[in-house]
Amino acid sequence: MRLTRLRLNGFKSFVDPTDLIIHDGLTGVVGPNGCGKSNLLEALRWVMGENRPTAMRGGGMEDVIFNGAASRGARAFAEVALVIDNADRTAPSGFNEADQIEVIRRITRDAGSAYKVNAKEARARDVQMLFADASTGSHSPALVRQGQISELISAKPKARRRILEEAAGISGLYQRRHEAELRLSAAEQNLLRVDDVLEALAQQLSVLVRQAKQAARYREIGEDLRRAEGMLRWLRWREADAARLEAEAALRGRLAEAGRAEAMARAAGEARAESEGRLPPLREAEAGAGAILQRLILQREALSVEEARARGTIEALRGRIAQLALDAEREAGLTRDAGEVLERLAWEVTQLTRAHEGHDEALAEAVEAAREAAGVLASAEAALAEATEDAARLAARHQSVQRLVADTRAVLDRAGAEALRARAAVEAAGAAVAAAEEAYAGAEEAAEVAAALAEATEDALARAEAARAEGQAREGEARAERSQAEGEAQALRAEVAGLARLVAREAGSGSALLDRVQVTPGYEAALGAALADDLRASEVETGSGWRLLADYPAPQPLPPGALPLAGVVGAPGVLMRRLSQIGVVEPAQGPLLQAVLLPGQRLVSRAGDLWRWDGYVAGAEAAPSAAALRLQQLNRLAALRRDLDEVEARAETAVGAHAAVHDQLAELTRSEALARTARRSAEARVAEAARVAARAEGDRSVASGRHEAARLAVARFDAEAAEAQARLEEALAGAEDLGDLAEARSAVDRARLVVETARLAMLTRRSAQDERRRDGEARMRRRAEAQREQVGWQARAETAERRNAELADRRAEAETELEEARMAPEDIAIRRESLTEAMAESEDRRRLAAEALA
Repeated sequence: MRLTRLRLNGFKSFVDPTDLIIHDGLTGVVGPNGCGKSNLLEALRWVMGENRPTAMRGGGMEDVIFNGAASRGARAFAEVALVIDNADRTAPSGFNEADQIEVIRRITRDAGSAYKVNAKEARARDVQMLFADASTGSHSPALVRQGQISELISAKPKARRRILEEAAGISGLYQRRHEAELRLSAAEQNLLRVDDVLEALAQQLSVLVRQAKQAARYREIGEDLRRAEGMLRWLRWREADAARLEAEAALRGRLAEAGRAEAMARAAGEARAESEGRLPPLREAEAGAGAILQRLILQREALSVEEARARGTIEALRGRIAQLALDAEREAGLTRDAGEVLERLAWEVTQLTRAHEGHDEALAEAVEAAREAAGVLASAEAALAEATEDAARLAARHQSVQRLVADTRAVLDRAGAEALRARAAVEAAGAAVAAAEEAYAGAEEAAEVAAALAEATEDALARAEAARAEGQAREGEARAERSQAEGEAQALRAEVAGLARLVAREAGSGSALLDRVQVTPGYEAALGAALADDLRASEVETGSGWRLLADYPAPQPLPPGALPLAGVVGAPGVLMRRLSQIGVVEPAQGPLLQAVLLPGQRLVSRAGDLWRWDGYVAGAEAAPSAAALRLQQLNRLAALRRDLDEVEARAETAVGAHAAVHDQLAELTRSEALARTARRSAEARVAEAARVAARAEGDRSVASGRHEAARLAVARFDAEAAEAQARLEEALAGAEDLGDLAEARSAVDRARLVVETARLAMLTRRSAQDERRRDGEARMRRRAEAQREQVGWQARAETAERRNAELADRRAEAETELEEARMAPEDIAIRRESLTEAMAESEDRRRLAAEALA
């Protein structure tokens, strides 16, 4: 298989449509790590049918779609197309119509993959078989990945055999054989499942028979149950009616007792009304006595509360007087402390004022000294900057001149060397031009000879292709006939095997008469309706079954128009008495002839209708009997075996014809392959001659170009050498005019030392200035704080004097209130004694009224 082009669109890192042209010979892709080289091999395997995400280095098959980047959005699909050269027409028959085969695989997000071969929809299996027939594919060892060589060296014999099968070109045959084995295995499993289904249906049939018997028994029991339930309900109604009569009699007795009780209740109500008339005056007297007593009790409780309040007031006044004494003592102490603090603050303000005298003059002197030091430092820094700039300028000029001298000398040396090499190249290029002219003339003659040979091989190939196409058409027709015959034979074999197993399973022990009966096809239903399950009995001497009896001395004739069933049935003699009294008629004749049947006779139709002499009729629409189905299966099995013999004979003939045509096609294919090989050899000679001619012409052009370039290079390098010599002399002359760089750097060091000294003096004087300013500001802040404290302590002393006067007034008022409060408990005691006497009198009156009311 020869690959000519690989086209990628949206596959991994190939977000834009990209074509990889695979030329004759070796095509290489070179690049750094991460540039996408491995993606090309994965694209080949993917388009060949690879379905494992791990083989694509992803977690899912949709990971092959470009997932977006910082500057590009994600793609919704990925597509890879592989173009295969089919000029020699060696592809399988389904893909051999064109000179090129284009296989396209496209995957869309959330929609899966789709394949196309030459713009037609195809299955993944078809694509995989296309590459398998060519001994390649997504799993082929021909696609060598990293680490696979060591795997092949240590591989097991099975893996090595797969490589040899691909090399021999039979991997496609093995793939097809594997698929055929899978289909045969599936067919066998289906047949086994059919057997299981038949057995399950037989078991269900027995279960249904048992359930039918249970349903009939259920209906009988239900009828008995309904009769029993009716009798039970009637007995319950009779018991309930008797209970109703007893309840009515008891109700009448209870109504009489209720009348007598109501008369007694009316008499008791009159007596109660008379007693209630005497109660109100006594209740009012008792309530009045109780109210007076309750009022006296409340007054006594109020006196207790008032006494407790008076005593609490006395204690509160005593505590207030004591607190006022303590407050007066504290205010006196505050007044003394305020006087002491005021004296101390006045002394401190005086001392701070004296210390601040002359501060402004000293601060002005320090400021002036710092300003002079800053001026000296600025002058020194300006001198340092000027000296540094002069030294840097001089150093840059020295470096520039030295670099110019070195570069110019290097250019001069290089130009001289290049000029020598260019002169040697001029001589070599002249010799190469002469040799290229001779090679080009020989290549043109070889190309003419190769073109004539290619035309002859092309004509031979056209004739071989026409013959092979005709042979391939004949082989396709023979293969179709063979496949059809083999398919029919296989289907008949499967049907015969299944039906034979079914018949063998139902045959049982083989003693039933059903296995010894032969019936003309079409009369199975008639025999089944006539004998039904009696055919399952066996022929016996004793016990249950069929016994052989003598024939009728004078058999009873069947009605006119009835065909004896014995004429179409081959059965043992034990059944002849029964068969001789069964006739076959049309469905319309049965009802008419049933009335003239003699005892023991019966009529049947080919469809399965039954009319018996005793009046029993069974229609064909009922389910066919098991015996009829069994007879139909036996007849069907015999017919299938006859058909199978014919089809197998036809299949053998088709196989022989196909083998002969296939041999002819193989011979034609070999002839075409030889012609195609000759044409490829001729084309290769033509291409090789063209390449040689093109190479010779290119060599001639290159040699001429090199000769001209070498002559121009000689002139160019000579001019560069002269120009470099002039620049070198100019640079050496400029270097002599430069000043002394060491002297300039020494001046810079001296200026830097002066600047450091001036900066140290300036910092010292500025520090003294700042210290004097801080001392003055601290003294002023402290004097202001002391003056504010004097004002505060003066206000605090005045407030303490006012508080002393207020506390004295409040203490006098509290002592007066205390004298008045001490007299209240004595008045309360006198009032309590009078209330106690009144409560005793009121208690006596209430007790007498309560006794009268009770």
